[in-house]
Amino acid sequence: MTPYDDTSGQPGRPEPQADPWALVGLALALFAIDPAGLRGLWLRARAGPVRDRVQGALATLAPRKLHPSASDETLTGGLDLSATLATGEMQRHAGLLETSGLLELTMAERCPPGLAARLGQALDRKPQLALIALDEAAEEGEHLPAALADRLGLFLDLDGFSWSETTELTLSPALIAPAQARLHRITSTTARDRLTRVAADLGISSLRAPLLAHACARAHAAWRGADQIEEADLQIAVALCFAHKAMHFPEDAPEPDQPPSPPEPEQAPEEPRNSSQTDIPEEMLIEAARSALPPGLIAQLQAARVARAMGGPSGAGAKRKSLRRGRPMPSRAGKPGSGARVDVIATLRQAAPWQKMRRAMLPDRGDRLLLMPSDIRIKRYQDQTDRVLIFVVDASGSAAVARLAEAKGAVELMLAEAYSTRDHVALVTFRGDHAELCLPPSRSLVQTKRRLAGLPGGGATPLASALQVALATADQARGHGMTPTLAFLTDGRGNIALDGRPDRAQAATETTRLARAIAAKGIPALMIDTSLRPKPQLGELAGQMQATLIALPRADARSLQTTLSAVLGG
Repeated sequence: MTPYDDTSGQPGRPEPQADPWALVGLALALFAIDPAGLRGLWLRARAGPVRDRVQGALATLAPRKLHPSASDETLTGGLDLSATLATGEMQRHAGLLETSGLLELTMAERCPPGLAARLGQALDRKPQLALIALDEAAEEGEHLPAALADRLGLFLDLDGFSWSETTELTLSPALIAPAQARLHRITSTTARDRLTRVAADLGISSLRAPLLAHACARAHAAWRGADQIEEADLQIAVALCFAHKAMHFPEDAPEPDQPPSPPEPEQAPEEPRNSSQTDIPEEMLIEAARSALPPGLIAQLQAARVARAMGGPSGAGAKRKSLRRGRPMPSRAGKPGSGARVDVIATLRQAAPWQKMRRAMLPDRGDRLLLMPSDIRIKRYQDQTDRVLIFVVDASGSAAVARLAEAKGAVELMLAEAYSTRDHVALVTFRGDHAELCLPPSRSLVQTKRRLAGLPGGGATPLASALQVALATADQARGHGMTPTLAFLTDGRGNIALDGRPDRAQAATETTRLARAIAAKGIPALMIDTSLRPKPQLGELAGQMQATLIALPRADARSLQTTLSAVLGG
Protein backbone atom coordinates (compact mmCIF):
# COMPACT_ATOMS: atom_id res chain seq x y z
CA MET A 1 0.00 0.00 0.00
CA THR A 2 1.19 3.54 -0.72
CA PRO A 3 1.00 6.50 1.70
CA TYR A 4 -2.01 7.66 -0.35
CA ASP A 5 -4.17 4.67 0.46
CA ASP A 6 -5.51 5.84 3.79
CA THR A 7 -9.28 5.90 4.02
CA SER A 8 -9.84 9.02 6.08
CA GLY A 9 -11.02 11.15 3.15
CA GLN A 10 -10.79 14.22 5.39
CA PRO A 11 -9.27 17.64 4.69
CA GLY A 12 -5.85 18.28 6.15
CA ARG A 13 -4.42 14.85 5.44
CA PRO A 14 -0.59 14.60 5.67
CA GLU A 15 1.52 15.94 2.84
CA PRO A 16 2.95 13.31 0.47
CA GLN A 17 6.33 11.88 1.42
CA ALA A 18 9.39 12.70 -0.69
CA ASP A 19 9.48 9.16 -2.09
CA PRO A 20 9.73 8.52 -5.87
CA TRP A 21 7.45 5.49 -5.72
CA ALA A 22 4.97 7.41 -3.61
CA LEU A 23 4.95 10.06 -6.35
CA VAL A 24 3.96 7.33 -8.81
CA GLY A 25 1.03 6.37 -6.58
CA LEU A 26 0.04 10.02 -6.28
CA ALA A 27 0.12 10.51 -10.06
CA LEU A 28 -2.20 7.54 -10.55
CA ALA A 29 -4.59 8.92 -7.94
CA LEU A 30 -4.66 12.35 -9.63
CA PHE A 31 -5.29 10.72 -12.99
CA ALA A 32 -8.19 8.72 -11.52
CA ILE A 33 -9.67 11.93 -10.05
CA ASP A 34 -9.66 13.93 -13.30
CA PRO A 35 -8.81 11.85 -16.42
CA ALA A 36 -10.78 14.24 -18.64
CA GLY A 37 -8.86 17.30 -17.45
CA LEU A 38 -5.44 15.65 -17.59
CA ARG A 39 -6.24 14.02 -20.93
CA GLY A 40 -3.87 11.14 -20.37
CA LEU A 41 -0.79 9.50 -18.88
CA TRP A 42 2.51 8.89 -20.66
CA LEU A 43 3.92 5.80 -18.95
CA ARG A 44 7.52 5.18 -20.00
CA ALA A 45 8.55 1.71 -18.85
CA ARG A 46 9.70 -1.61 -20.23
CA ALA A 47 7.43 -4.59 -19.74
CA GLY A 48 8.04 -6.24 -16.37
CA PRO A 49 6.72 -6.66 -12.85
CA VAL A 50 7.18 -2.98 -11.94
CA ARG A 51 5.03 -1.84 -14.83
CA ASP A 52 2.56 -4.63 -14.04
CA ARG A 53 1.99 -3.07 -10.62
CA VAL A 54 1.10 0.27 -12.17
CA GLN A 55 -1.13 -1.35 -14.78
CA GLY A 56 -2.81 -3.37 -12.06
CA ALA A 57 -3.78 -0.17 -10.27
CA LEU A 58 -4.99 1.41 -13.51
CA ALA A 59 -7.09 -1.68 -14.27
CA THR A 60 -9.73 -0.38 -11.84
CA LEU A 61 -10.36 2.45 -14.38
CA ALA A 62 -11.28 -0.21 -16.99
CA PRO A 63 -9.21 1.05 -19.95
CA ARG A 64 -9.91 -0.37 -23.41
CA LYS A 65 -6.89 -1.79 -25.27
CA LEU A 66 -5.68 -0.17 -28.46
CA HIS A 67 -2.87 -1.54 -30.68
CA PRO A 68 -0.67 0.71 -32.89
CA SER A 69 -1.78 -1.22 -35.98
CA ALA A 70 -5.49 -0.79 -35.22
CA SER A 71 -7.62 -0.49 -38.33
CA ASP A 72 -9.84 2.44 -39.25
CA GLU A 73 -12.87 0.29 -38.49
CA THR A 74 -11.61 -0.33 -34.95
CA LEU A 75 -11.19 3.41 -34.40
CA THR A 76 -14.27 4.87 -36.04
CA GLY A 77 -16.63 1.89 -36.25
CA GLY A 78 -18.05 0.10 -39.24
CA LEU A 79 -20.19 -2.72 -40.49
CA ASP A 80 -21.15 -5.48 -38.05
CA LEU A 81 -20.71 -8.36 -40.48
CA SER A 82 -22.26 -11.17 -38.45
CA ALA A 83 -25.34 -9.13 -37.48
CA THR A 84 -25.78 -7.87 -41.03
CA LEU A 85 -25.62 -11.37 -42.52
CA ALA A 86 -28.00 -12.69 -39.85
CA THR A 87 -30.65 -9.99 -40.26
CA GLY A 88 -30.24 -9.15 -43.93
CA GLU A 89 -30.06 -5.46 -43.03
CA MET A 90 -26.97 -3.33 -42.44
CA GLN A 91 -25.92 -3.25 -38.79
CA ARG A 92 -23.14 -1.03 -37.49
CA HIS A 93 -20.85 -1.20 -34.46
CA ALA A 94 -19.26 1.79 -32.72
CA GLY A 95 -15.51 2.46 -32.83
CA LEU A 96 -13.18 3.13 -29.91
CA LEU A 97 -12.98 6.85 -30.70
CA GLU A 98 -16.75 7.24 -30.87
CA THR A 99 -17.31 6.47 -27.20
CA SER A 100 -16.11 8.15 -24.03
CA GLY A 101 -13.82 6.53 -21.52
CA LEU A 102 -10.19 5.51 -21.16
CA LEU A 103 -7.99 4.00 -23.88
CA GLU A 104 -4.68 2.19 -23.31
CA LEU A 105 -2.29 2.35 -26.27
CA THR A 106 0.24 -0.49 -26.12
CA MET A 107 3.69 -0.12 -27.74
CA ALA A 108 3.01 3.60 -28.07
CA GLU A 109 6.56 4.26 -29.28
CA ARG A 110 5.60 2.42 -32.48
CA CYS A 111 2.45 4.43 -33.04
CA PRO A 112 2.39 5.57 -36.70
CA PRO A 113 1.94 9.29 -37.40
CA GLY A 114 -1.53 8.81 -38.86
CA LEU A 115 -2.87 7.06 -35.77
CA ALA A 116 -1.18 9.62 -33.49
CA ALA A 117 -2.87 12.47 -35.36
CA ARG A 118 -6.29 10.82 -35.16
CA LEU A 119 -5.89 10.10 -31.45
CA GLY A 120 -4.81 13.70 -30.88
CA GLN A 121 -7.85 15.02 -32.72
CA ALA A 122 -10.12 12.72 -30.74
CA LEU A 123 -8.61 13.92 -27.44
CA ASP A 124 -9.23 17.52 -28.50
CA ARG A 125 -12.76 16.86 -29.71
CA LYS A 126 -14.16 14.53 -27.03
CA PRO A 127 -13.82 15.98 -23.51
CA GLN A 128 -14.55 12.65 -21.81
CA LEU A 129 -11.86 10.69 -23.66
CA ALA A 130 -8.46 10.02 -22.07
CA LEU A 131 -5.42 7.96 -23.08
CA ILE A 132 -2.75 5.88 -21.34
CA ALA A 133 0.31 5.59 -23.62
CA LEU A 134 2.57 2.64 -22.72
CA ASP A 135 5.96 3.66 -24.09
CA GLU A 136 8.42 0.76 -23.80
CA ALA A 137 11.26 2.71 -25.49
CA ALA A 138 13.23 -0.52 -25.78
CA GLU A 139 15.55 0.80 -28.50
CA GLU A 140 17.53 4.03 -28.74
CA GLY A 141 15.64 6.62 -30.75
CA GLU A 142 12.17 5.24 -30.03
CA HIS A 143 9.81 7.81 -28.60
CA LEU A 144 6.18 8.77 -28.23
CA PRO A 145 4.86 10.77 -31.22
CA ALA A 146 4.79 14.50 -30.60
CA ALA A 147 1.06 14.67 -31.38
CA LEU A 148 0.41 12.55 -28.28
CA ALA A 149 3.22 13.74 -25.99
CA ASP A 150 1.90 17.30 -26.22
CA ARG A 151 -1.63 16.29 -25.24
CA LEU A 152 -1.01 13.92 -22.31
CA GLY A 153 -0.77 15.77 -19.00
CA LEU A 154 1.09 13.30 -16.77
CA PHE A 155 4.45 11.63 -17.31
CA LEU A 156 5.93 8.73 -15.33
CA ASP A 157 9.24 6.95 -15.94
CA LEU A 158 9.58 3.57 -14.22
CA ASP A 159 12.90 2.36 -15.63
CA GLY A 160 14.82 3.50 -12.56
CA PHE A 161 12.77 1.39 -10.14
CA SER A 162 13.74 -2.09 -8.99
CA TRP A 163 11.15 -4.52 -7.66
CA SER A 164 12.41 -4.15 -4.09
CA GLU A 165 11.81 -0.37 -4.22
CA THR A 166 8.14 -0.74 -5.09
CA THR A 167 5.01 -1.67 -3.17
CA GLU A 168 1.50 -2.64 -4.19
CA LEU A 169 -0.58 0.23 -5.61
CA THR A 170 -4.31 0.60 -5.03
CA LEU A 171 -6.72 3.28 -6.20
CA SER A 172 -9.36 3.44 -3.48
CA PRO A 173 -12.83 4.53 -4.63
CA ALA A 174 -13.48 5.76 -1.08
CA LEU A 175 -10.79 8.41 -1.61
CA ILE A 176 -11.31 9.12 -5.31
CA ALA A 177 -15.07 9.86 -5.14
CA PRO A 178 -14.90 12.70 -2.53
CA ALA A 179 -12.05 14.34 -4.43
CA GLN A 180 -14.02 14.19 -7.68
CA ALA A 181 -17.03 15.78 -5.95
CA ARG A 182 -14.83 18.63 -4.69
CA LEU A 183 -13.02 19.17 -7.98
CA HIS A 184 -15.53 21.48 -9.67
CA ARG A 185 -15.24 24.05 -6.87
CA ILE A 186 -11.48 24.51 -7.26
CA THR A 187 -10.04 27.10 -9.65
CA SER A 188 -7.42 29.81 -9.61
CA THR A 189 -6.52 32.32 -12.31
CA THR A 190 -3.37 33.26 -10.41
CA ALA A 191 -2.17 29.65 -10.40
CA ARG A 192 -2.80 29.35 -14.13
CA ASP A 193 -0.79 32.52 -14.79
CA ARG A 194 2.12 31.30 -12.68
CA LEU A 195 2.18 27.94 -14.43
CA THR A 196 2.25 29.74 -17.77
CA ARG A 197 5.29 31.79 -16.69
CA VAL A 198 7.10 28.70 -15.39
CA ALA A 199 6.41 26.88 -18.66
CA ALA A 200 7.96 29.78 -20.56
CA ASP A 201 11.02 29.72 -18.26
CA LEU A 202 11.45 26.02 -19.02
CA GLY A 203 11.31 26.61 -22.76
CA ILE A 204 7.93 24.88 -23.18
CA SER A 205 6.20 26.45 -26.16
CA SER A 206 2.99 24.42 -26.07
CA LEU A 207 -0.07 26.29 -24.81
CA ARG A 208 -1.61 23.01 -23.69
CA ALA A 209 1.06 22.43 -21.07
CA PRO A 210 -0.08 25.15 -18.57
CA LEU A 211 -3.70 24.05 -18.94
CA LEU A 212 -2.82 20.42 -18.23
CA ALA A 213 -0.65 21.44 -15.28
CA HIS A 214 -3.50 23.55 -13.91
CA ALA A 215 -5.78 20.50 -14.10
CA CYS A 216 -3.15 18.53 -12.20
CA ALA A 217 -2.92 21.23 -9.50
CA ARG A 218 -6.72 21.25 -9.15
CA ALA A 219 -6.80 17.46 -8.81
CA HIS A 220 -4.08 17.57 -6.15
CA ALA A 221 -5.90 20.24 -4.19
CA ALA A 222 -9.07 18.13 -4.30
CA TRP A 223 -7.02 15.10 -3.23
CA ARG A 224 -5.73 17.01 -0.20
CA GLY A 225 -9.29 17.97 0.74
CA ALA A 226 -8.67 21.68 0.10
CA ASP A 227 -10.92 24.18 -1.65
CA GLN A 228 -8.18 26.24 -3.34
CA ILE A 229 -4.84 25.71 -5.07
CA GLU A 230 -1.76 26.17 -2.87
CA GLU A 231 2.00 25.95 -3.38
CA ALA A 232 2.17 22.20 -2.77
CA ASP A 233 -0.31 21.69 -5.58
CA LEU A 234 1.76 23.79 -7.99
CA GLN A 235 4.96 21.93 -7.16
CA ILE A 236 3.33 18.57 -7.83
CA ALA A 237 1.85 19.87 -11.09
CA VAL A 238 5.23 21.16 -12.29
CA ALA A 239 6.98 17.90 -11.37
CA LEU A 240 4.44 15.67 -13.11
CA CYS A 241 3.50 17.82 -16.12
CA PHE A 242 6.47 20.08 -16.96
CA ALA A 243 9.64 18.19 -16.15
CA HIS A 244 9.67 15.91 -19.20
CA LYS A 245 8.69 18.75 -21.56
CA ALA A 246 11.39 21.18 -20.40
CA MET A 247 13.85 22.21 -23.10
CA HIS A 248 16.25 23.82 -20.63
CA PHE A 249 16.54 24.76 -16.96
CA PRO A 250 17.45 28.39 -16.16
CA GLU A 251 20.77 28.55 -14.33
CA ASP A 252 21.01 32.32 -13.88
CA ALA A 253 18.22 32.92 -11.38
CA PRO A 254 18.15 36.45 -9.87
CA GLU A 255 19.60 37.03 -6.45
CA PRO A 256 16.87 36.64 -3.79
CA ASP A 257 17.89 39.70 -1.74
CA GLN A 258 18.40 42.04 -4.68
CA PRO A 259 16.20 45.12 -4.10
CA PRO A 260 13.48 45.66 -6.70
CA SER A 261 13.92 48.56 -9.09
CA PRO A 262 11.68 51.56 -8.37
CA PRO A 263 8.63 51.96 -10.61
CA GLU A 264 8.68 54.42 -13.47
CA PRO A 265 7.07 57.78 -12.67
CA GLU A 266 4.36 57.28 -15.32
CA GLN A 267 3.28 53.91 -13.88
CA ALA A 268 0.65 53.58 -11.26
CA PRO A 269 1.81 51.93 -8.04
CA GLU A 270 1.30 48.16 -8.04
CA GLU A 271 -1.66 46.93 -6.05
CA PRO A 272 -0.68 45.12 -2.88
CA ARG A 273 -1.03 41.34 -3.04
CA ASN A 274 -3.39 39.79 -0.58
CA SER A 275 -2.24 37.15 1.84
CA SER A 276 -3.67 34.29 -0.20
CA GLN A 277 -1.27 35.15 -3.08
CA THR A 278 1.95 35.03 -1.07
CA ASP A 279 3.88 32.58 -3.23
CA ILE A 280 7.30 31.05 -3.07
CA PRO A 281 9.74 32.14 -5.83
CA GLU A 282 9.11 30.59 -9.24
CA GLU A 283 12.66 29.23 -9.40
CA MET A 284 11.60 26.78 -6.68
CA LEU A 285 8.88 25.49 -9.00
CA ILE A 286 11.52 25.09 -11.71
CA GLU A 287 13.67 23.17 -9.24
CA ALA A 288 10.69 20.90 -8.56
CA ALA A 289 10.62 20.05 -12.27
CA ARG A 290 14.37 19.33 -12.26
CA SER A 291 14.24 17.07 -9.21
CA ALA A 292 11.35 15.02 -10.67
CA LEU A 293 13.50 13.71 -13.54
CA PRO A 294 15.69 10.59 -13.25
CA PRO A 295 19.36 11.17 -14.14
CA GLY A 296 19.92 11.38 -17.88
CA LEU A 297 16.25 11.39 -18.84
CA ILE A 298 16.13 15.01 -19.92
CA ALA A 299 18.97 14.34 -22.39
CA GLN A 300 17.13 11.30 -23.78
CA LEU A 301 13.89 13.21 -24.23
CA GLN A 302 15.64 16.17 -25.87
CA ALA A 303 17.46 13.75 -28.20
CA ALA A 304 14.08 12.27 -29.11
CA ARG A 305 12.82 15.77 -29.99
CA VAL A 306 15.82 16.27 -32.28
CA ALA A 307 15.20 12.89 -33.87
CA ARG A 308 11.59 13.87 -34.54
CA ALA A 309 12.74 17.12 -36.15
CA MET A 310 15.28 15.28 -38.31
CA GLY A 311 12.72 12.72 -39.43
CA GLY A 312 13.75 9.95 -37.07
CA PRO A 313 16.92 7.86 -36.71
CA SER A 314 15.71 5.04 -38.88
CA GLY A 315 17.85 3.26 -41.39
CA ALA A 316 14.83 2.01 -43.28
CA GLY A 317 14.37 2.98 -46.86
CA ALA A 318 11.36 4.20 -48.78
CA LYS A 319 7.89 2.83 -48.19
CA ARG A 320 6.31 0.84 -51.00
CA LYS A 321 3.05 -0.99 -51.55
CA SER A 322 3.14 -4.76 -51.78
CA LEU A 323 0.67 -7.58 -52.37
CA ARG A 324 2.70 -10.12 -50.42
CA ARG A 325 4.30 -8.84 -47.23
CA GLY A 326 4.63 -5.91 -44.87
CA ARG A 327 2.24 -4.00 -42.63
CA PRO A 328 -1.42 -4.55 -43.60
CA MET A 329 -3.17 -1.67 -45.35
CA PRO A 330 -6.86 -1.17 -46.09
CA SER A 331 -8.04 -3.45 -48.88
CA ARG A 332 -9.01 -2.03 -52.26
CA ALA A 333 -11.27 -3.17 -55.08
CA GLY A 334 -9.53 -5.35 -57.61
CA LYS A 335 -9.32 -8.71 -59.35
CA PRO A 336 -7.54 -11.80 -58.04
CA GLY A 337 -4.56 -13.14 -59.90
CA SER A 338 -0.98 -12.05 -60.63
CA GLY A 339 -0.06 -12.46 -56.99
CA ALA A 340 -3.09 -10.58 -55.64
CA ARG A 341 -4.94 -12.27 -52.80
CA VAL A 342 -8.60 -11.81 -51.97
CA ASP A 343 -9.44 -10.29 -48.59
CA VAL A 344 -12.38 -12.53 -47.72
CA ILE A 345 -13.59 -10.55 -44.73
CA ALA A 346 -13.44 -7.21 -46.56
CA THR A 347 -15.25 -8.77 -49.54
CA LEU A 348 -18.03 -10.03 -47.28
CA ARG A 349 -18.31 -6.63 -45.64
CA GLN A 350 -18.69 -5.01 -49.04
CA ALA A 351 -21.38 -7.47 -50.14
CA ALA A 352 -23.38 -7.79 -46.92
CA PRO A 353 -25.40 -4.51 -47.07
CA TRP A 354 -26.73 -5.40 -50.55
CA GLN A 355 -27.99 -8.91 -49.81
CA LYS A 356 -31.62 -7.96 -49.17
CA MET A 357 -31.83 -6.00 -52.43
CA ARG A 358 -30.06 -8.68 -54.44
CA ARG A 359 -32.30 -11.46 -53.12
CA ALA A 360 -35.34 -9.43 -54.09
CA MET A 361 -33.94 -9.07 -57.60
CA LEU A 362 -32.86 -12.72 -57.83
CA PRO A 363 -35.43 -14.73 -55.81
CA ASP A 364 -34.48 -18.02 -57.48
CA ARG A 365 -31.04 -17.95 -55.76
CA GLY A 366 -32.56 -18.70 -52.35
CA ASP A 367 -30.70 -17.71 -49.19
CA ARG A 368 -27.23 -18.03 -50.65
CA LEU A 369 -24.76 -15.17 -50.29
CA LEU A 370 -24.81 -13.20 -53.54
CA LEU A 371 -21.47 -11.74 -54.58
CA MET A 372 -20.74 -9.40 -57.47
CA PRO A 373 -17.35 -8.71 -59.11
CA SER A 374 -17.41 -5.19 -57.64
CA ASP A 375 -17.49 -6.71 -54.13
CA ILE A 376 -14.06 -8.33 -54.41
CA ARG A 377 -11.39 -6.69 -52.26
CA ILE A 378 -7.66 -7.34 -52.61
CA LYS A 379 -5.21 -7.47 -49.70
CA ARG A 380 -2.51 -4.80 -49.64
CA TYR A 381 0.59 -4.34 -47.52
CA GLN A 382 3.15 -1.60 -46.96
CA ASP A 383 6.76 -2.69 -47.02
CA GLN A 384 9.97 -0.74 -46.42
CA THR A 385 12.94 -1.10 -48.70
CA ASP A 386 16.53 -1.59 -47.61
CA ARG A 387 18.81 1.44 -47.93
CA VAL A 388 22.17 1.38 -49.70
CA LEU A 389 24.88 4.04 -49.28
CA ILE A 390 26.96 4.25 -52.46
CA PHE A 391 30.37 5.80 -51.78
CA VAL A 392 31.95 7.34 -54.91
CA VAL A 393 35.61 7.97 -54.11
CA ASP A 394 38.09 10.00 -56.16
CA ALA A 395 41.28 7.90 -56.21
CA SER A 396 43.19 10.19 -58.57
CA GLY A 397 46.08 12.53 -57.87
CA SER A 398 48.80 12.67 -55.27
CA ALA A 399 46.42 12.74 -52.28
CA ALA A 400 44.59 9.57 -53.38
CA VAL A 401 46.19 7.40 -50.69
CA ALA A 402 44.90 9.65 -47.88
CA ARG A 403 41.40 9.86 -49.39
CA LEU A 404 41.22 6.12 -49.92
CA ALA A 405 42.26 5.52 -46.32
CA GLU A 406 39.46 7.79 -45.14
CA ALA A 407 36.94 6.09 -47.43
CA LYS A 408 38.00 2.63 -46.29
CA GLY A 409 37.55 3.57 -42.66
CA ALA A 410 34.19 5.23 -43.31
CA VAL A 411 32.84 2.26 -45.27
CA GLU A 412 33.92 -0.20 -42.58
CA LEU A 413 32.36 1.95 -39.84
CA MET A 414 29.09 2.19 -41.78
CA LEU A 415 29.10 -1.58 -42.30
CA ALA A 416 29.59 -2.14 -38.59
CA GLU A 417 26.37 -0.20 -38.01
CA ALA A 418 24.53 -1.83 -40.92
CA TYR A 419 23.46 -4.75 -38.77
CA SER A 420 21.39 -2.44 -36.57
CA THR A 421 20.30 0.13 -39.19
CA ARG A 422 19.72 -2.40 -42.02
CA ASP A 423 21.95 -0.41 -44.39
CA HIS A 424 23.95 -1.80 -47.31
CA VAL A 425 27.15 -0.16 -48.54
CA ALA A 426 28.63 -0.02 -52.05
CA LEU A 427 31.93 1.50 -53.23
CA VAL A 428 32.74 3.13 -56.60
CA THR A 429 36.28 4.40 -57.23
CA PHE A 430 37.52 6.42 -60.20
CA ARG A 431 41.02 7.14 -61.50
CA GLY A 432 42.88 7.09 -64.78
CA ASP A 433 40.38 6.90 -67.65
CA HIS A 434 37.34 5.19 -66.04
CA ALA A 435 35.38 4.43 -62.88
CA GLU A 436 34.54 0.97 -61.56
CA LEU A 437 32.26 -0.62 -59.00
CA CYS A 438 34.72 -2.11 -56.53
CA LEU A 439 32.12 -3.30 -54.02
CA PRO A 440 28.51 -4.13 -54.94
CA PRO A 441 25.87 -3.47 -52.22
CA SER A 442 26.86 -5.59 -49.25
CA ARG A 443 26.61 -5.96 -45.50
CA SER A 444 29.54 -8.35 -45.25
CA LEU A 445 32.35 -6.78 -43.24
CA VAL A 446 34.82 -9.52 -44.26
CA GLN A 447 34.11 -9.11 -47.97
CA THR A 448 34.34 -5.34 -47.69
CA LYS A 449 37.78 -5.42 -46.09
CA ARG A 450 38.99 -7.84 -48.75
CA ARG A 451 37.75 -5.59 -51.59
CA LEU A 452 39.10 -2.41 -50.01
CA ALA A 453 42.58 -3.81 -49.41
CA GLY A 454 45.17 -2.63 -51.87
CA LEU A 455 43.04 -0.25 -53.96
CA PRO A 456 45.47 1.66 -56.26
CA GLY A 457 45.57 5.45 -56.54
CA GLY A 458 46.86 8.20 -58.83
CA GLY A 459 46.24 9.32 -62.38
CA ALA A 460 43.64 11.54 -64.07
CA THR A 461 40.08 12.29 -62.83
CA PRO A 462 37.26 10.64 -64.86
CA LEU A 463 34.47 12.36 -62.92
CA ALA A 464 31.88 11.91 -65.68
CA SER A 465 32.51 8.16 -65.69
CA ALA A 466 32.12 8.15 -61.89
CA LEU A 467 28.70 9.78 -62.14
CA GLN A 468 27.69 7.33 -64.87
CA VAL A 469 28.67 4.26 -62.81
CA ALA A 470 27.10 5.71 -59.66
CA LEU A 471 23.83 6.37 -61.51
CA ALA A 472 23.81 2.86 -62.96
CA THR A 473 24.51 1.36 -59.52
CA ALA A 474 21.67 3.39 -58.00
CA ASP A 475 19.27 2.33 -60.77
CA GLN A 476 20.24 -1.30 -60.28
CA ALA A 477 19.72 -1.00 -56.52
CA ARG A 478 16.25 0.45 -57.10
CA GLY A 479 15.52 -2.42 -59.42
CA HIS A 480 16.29 -4.79 -56.55
CA GLY A 481 13.92 -2.94 -54.23
CA MET A 482 16.53 -0.82 -52.41
CA THR A 483 16.61 2.93 -51.70
CA PRO A 484 19.97 4.35 -52.87
CA THR A 485 21.87 7.35 -51.53
CA LEU A 486 25.06 8.66 -53.15
CA ALA A 487 28.06 10.02 -51.22
CA PHE A 488 30.80 11.59 -53.41
CA LEU A 489 34.33 12.26 -52.13
CA THR A 490 36.10 14.39 -54.75
CA ASP A 491 37.56 17.79 -55.54
CA GLY A 492 35.22 18.07 -58.54
CA ARG A 493 37.86 18.78 -61.22
CA GLY A 494 37.16 16.18 -63.90
CA ASN A 495 39.39 16.09 -66.99
CA ILE A 496 38.54 12.80 -68.76
CA ALA A 497 35.54 12.38 -71.08
CA LEU A 498 33.36 9.28 -71.12
CA ASP A 499 35.20 7.88 -74.14
CA GLY A 500 38.47 7.98 -72.17
CA ARG A 501 40.00 10.98 -73.97
CA PRO A 502 41.58 13.84 -71.96
CA ASP A 503 39.11 16.58 -72.88
CA ARG A 504 38.24 18.93 -70.00
CA ALA A 505 35.46 20.79 -71.83
CA GLN A 506 33.74 17.59 -72.99
CA ALA A 507 34.12 16.10 -69.51
CA ALA A 508 32.44 19.16 -67.97
CA THR A 509 29.48 18.91 -70.39
CA GLU A 510 29.00 15.20 -69.69
CA THR A 511 29.36 15.71 -65.95
CA THR A 512 26.63 18.37 -65.98
CA ARG A 513 24.28 16.13 -67.99
CA LEU A 514 24.76 13.16 -65.64
CA ALA A 515 24.41 15.32 -62.52
CA ARG A 516 21.07 16.61 -63.78
CA ALA A 517 20.01 13.04 -64.56
CA ILE A 518 20.72 12.05 -60.95
CA ALA A 519 18.64 15.01 -59.74
CA ALA A 520 15.81 14.19 -62.17
CA LYS A 521 15.57 10.66 -60.78
CA GLY A 522 15.28 11.98 -57.23
CA ILE A 523 18.34 10.15 -55.90
CA PRO A 524 19.53 11.84 -52.67
CA ALA A 525 23.20 12.75 -52.79
CA LEU A 526 25.94 14.16 -50.59
CA MET A 527 28.99 15.91 -52.06
CA ILE A 528 32.09 15.97 -49.85
CA ASP A 529 34.80 18.36 -51.03
CA THR A 530 38.18 16.75 -50.30
CA SER A 531 40.36 19.52 -51.75
CA LEU A 532 42.55 21.57 -49.44
CA ARG A 533 41.16 24.82 -50.92
CA PRO A 534 37.51 24.38 -52.01
CA LYS A 535 36.74 25.53 -55.56
CA PRO A 536 33.40 26.89 -56.86
CA GLN A 537 33.19 24.12 -59.51
CA LEU A 538 32.13 21.52 -56.96
CA GLY A 539 29.46 23.82 -55.57
CA GLU A 540 28.02 24.20 -59.08
CA LEU A 541 28.08 20.41 -59.55
CA ALA A 542 26.32 19.87 -56.20
CA GLY A 543 23.65 22.40 -57.22
CA GLN A 544 23.05 20.61 -60.53
CA MET A 545 22.75 17.30 -58.68
CA GLN A 546 20.61 18.88 -55.89
CA ALA A 547 23.12 17.40 -53.44
CA THR A 548 24.22 18.59 -50.01
CA LEU A 549 27.76 20.04 -50.15
CA ILE A 550 30.19 19.65 -47.26
CA ALA A 551 33.79 20.87 -47.22
CA LEU A 552 35.96 18.34 -45.39
CA PRO A 553 39.53 18.97 -46.48
CA ARG A 554 40.92 17.06 -43.50
CA ALA A 555 38.19 14.55 -42.77
CA ASP A 556 39.09 11.36 -41.00
CA ALA A 557 37.04 8.17 -41.10
CA ARG A 558 35.21 8.83 -37.83
CA SER A 559 34.20 12.42 -38.62
CA LEU A 560 33.17 11.37 -42.13
CA GLN A 561 30.93 8.60 -40.78
CA THR A 562 29.39 10.98 -38.24
CA THR A 563 28.70 13.60 -40.92
CA LEU A 564 27.12 11.05 -43.24
CA SER A 565 24.85 9.77 -40.47
CA ALA A 566 23.74 13.29 -39.54
CA VAL A 567 23.10 14.59 -43.06
CA LEU A 568 21.55 11.42 -44.51
CA GLY A 569 19.39 10.69 -41.43
CA GLY A 570 21.16 7.39 -40.70
